[in-house]
Amino acid sequence: MDQQEQEPSRPTWSRQIEFTLAGIGCAVGLGNVWRFPYLCYRSGGGAFLVPYLFMLVVLGIPLLYMELTVGQYTRRGPVHALATVCPLLKGVGMASVAISFIMCTYYNVVITWALYYLFSSFQAPLPWQSCNNTWNTPNCTDQATNSSYSSTASQEFFNYRMLDQTSGVEEAGTLRWELFLILILAWILIYLCIFKGVKSTGKVVYFTALFPYVILIALLINNVQLPGASDGIAFFIVPEWEKLRSVEVWVNAAAQIFNSIGIGFGSLLAMSSYNSFNNNVLKDTLFISITNSLTSILAGFVIFSAFGYMSYLQGIPVSQLAVDGPGLVYVVYPQAFANMPVSQLWAVLFFFMLLCLGLDSEFAMVEVMVTSFMDEFYHQVLRIFKRKEFFILVLCGVALLLGIPCVMQVGIYVFQLMDHYTAIVSIMFLAFFEIIAICWSYGVKRLSSNLEEMTGGRPNIFFRLCWLIVDPVLITVILIFSIIQFKPARYGNYVFPPWAQGVGWIIALASIIWIPLGAIHTLWVLPGSLTEKLKLSITPYALNKTKGLYNERGGGNREPSISIISSSTDPQKSPLETNF
Repeated sequence: MDQQEQEPSRPTWSRQIEFTLAGIGCAVGLGNVWRFPYLCYRSGGGAFLVPYLFMLVVLGIPLLYMELTVGQYTRRGPVHALATVCPLLKGVGMASVAISFIMCTYYNVVITWALYYLFSSFQAPLPWQSCNNTWNTPNCTDQATNSSYSSTASQEFFNYRMLDQTSGVEEAGTLRWELFLILILAWILIYLCIFKGVKSTGKVVYFTALFPYVILIALLINNVQLPGASDGIAFFIVPEWEKLRSVEVWVNAAAQIFNSIGIGFGSLLAMSSYNSFNNNVLKDTLFISITNSLTSILAGFVIFSAFGYMSYLQGIPVSQLAVDGPGLVYVVYPQAFANMPVSQLWAVLFFFMLLCLGLDSEFAMVEVMVTSFMDEFYHQVLRIFKRKEFFILVLCGVALLLGIPCVMQVGIYVFQLMDHYTAIVSIMFLAFFEIIAICWSYGVKRLSSNLEEMTGGRPNIFFRLCWLIVDPVLITVILIFSIIQFKPARYGNYVFPPWAQGVGWIIALASIIWIPLGAIHTLWVLPGSLTEKLKLSITPYALNKTKGLYNERGGGNREPSISIISSSTDPQKSPLETNF
C-alpha cells in the first residue's frame, strides 16, 4: 500500500480523564436508576448487596480489565480486535456491532421520553398531577389505591398522553408526531456529541458524565428531609438474609453487573482503542467499575427515599409502589414529584439527569459502529461519503428511521419486545463466546504479556485466575440459568402472542448469527486443509499473516510488538496448556 493510501494514525483522547469520564458515562445509565433499585427491592433489600458486590469483584472488574486491555493493545474496535486475538471467533466482534446497532435504534426512544417529560415539566401544575385532563379515564385517581381497577394520574399521563398506546402489539395505531419530532431532536443531540469522534465526545462527557451526580445528590438531600423517607430507605437496605439461598438472586446480581458495566457490548472496548498505548488500564478499570456500582447504590437511596414519602402520603406499603423498567422513572417517580414542594424544579432537574444518562450510553453504542466501520472500510467510507462526519450523519439517519415503530402508538410494545430479546437473550450468548475467545483461545499468558508491554507490569494472580477459571465458569452458569429461567416477553399483564415472540427471537438471532458466520468466513479464507485451517483459526494474527486482511499497524504513542505475542506462547500447544 502506498504511503498516500495509508490510513492516518489513530486519534487519541485529548486527555486521559476524557476516556475515564466517557467510560463512566457509558457504564452509568438508566439501568442504574431503575433496574438496580428494583432488584434490591425484589431480592432481599440490603442482602442483595452481598452477591452484587461479590460479582463486581470476581466478574465485573476482571472482565472490564480484559476488554480495556484488548481494545487498548490492538488499537481497534471490537471486530478487528476479536479477529486479531481469535480469528475463529471474530464474529463475536461483529455481533457486538450488530447488538449495539439494534439497541441504539430503540434505546434513543427512552431519551425521547425523557425529553418529552422534560418539556412537560415546565407546565404549572405538572400535567400528571391531577385527573382533570382530557386524556384521563373514569378510573383515574389522584392518589394510588389498592384497587386493581384504578390508575394514577401519572400512569395515565404515561400511557394515554405521551404514548397514547394501543391495547397490544396486534394494533399498530398511528405515528405519534410529537414523539417523532422529539426523536429527531434526540438524534441531532447524539450527532452533535459524536460527529468529531473522540475530540467532540471527550468534551461533552465533562458535563454529561458529571452533572447527573449533582442532581442525584441534590435529590437525596431533598428526599431524606421528607416525611416517611426513613421507611423507604429501611425497605431498601434492611436485609432479608434468607433470600440469599435463592440461586436466582445470585444470577440476577451477576446479570446486573454484567449489563450495567456493558461487558460484551463492545462500547468500552471501542473507546479504549483511542487510549495512549501506555495508559494505566487497571486504574481506569477500577475507577469505572467502582463508580458505576456506587452510582447504583446512590440511586437506590434517592429512589427509595421518595418511595417512603409516597407511602407516607398515600397510606399504602412501599412494596406496592415499586415498578420495574420504565414505569419506575416515568410513572412512580413523577407521581412523587407532584407532591413535593417546588415540584416543577425537581421534575426538570430529574428528567434532565435522565437525558444526560441516556446520551452517554447512546453515543457509546453509536461509537462502536462508527469505530468498526472506519476500521474495516476506511477508504470506502471516505470514497462514498467524502468526510467521516457525513458518514456518521447517515448512520444516525438510518437508526432514526428504524426507530420509528417505537414512536407509534404500538411503540411501547415494540420497545419491550426488542429490549427483552436483545438486552437479556443476545448479550449472554455474546459474552460467553467473548470470554472463550480472549481468555481461553488467545490465552491469559498472552494477555498478561500485552499488559506488561503497555504498562510495565503483569496482572496479579487474582486476575489471572478469574480470567482462566472463575469467570468462564460464572458466565456459563449465568447462561444456563438464563436459559432455564427464561420467560417470554411481556409488558405488565400483557403477554405477547406467539408470532411476536417469534419476531423477538429473530431480533436476537440478528446479532448472534454473526458468530457462526464469522467462523465460517475465517475457515473459508484461511489456506490449507481443514485441519490446518482449524489450527490457524485459533492462532492470533493468523488473518494478518495469510491474507493481509488486517493491518498490524498500531497508533498513538507506540505500536504493539507482534513479536512479544508470538514468542510468549508455543502456538503448537493448546490454549489451556499455554494460558497460565
